[in-house]
Amino acid sequence: MLQDFKEKKMKISKAVKKLTEAIKKDPDFRMGYQANIAMAFVDECRGSGGFEEIAYDTLHNAANNAADRFLNNWCF
Repeated sequence: MLQDFKEKKMKISKAVKKLTEAIKKDPDFRMGYQANIAMAFVDECRGSGGFEEIAYDTLHNAANNAADRFLNNWCF
């Protein structure tokens, strides 16, 4: 059982490393991730009912900046 856990952990570690390298090397791939993270943030804010007073452009820019920051923290 412990061996299975170690093998799964190693596979996940390799997958995360490969994903991180791809995000670093390919600007289009990174933009796809950034856009999906940002839109999840926008959707959550709009769906929660507490952010209607924020202009969409302001929310959109904040979400993109937050997604960019997240990716920078993760990958660099």
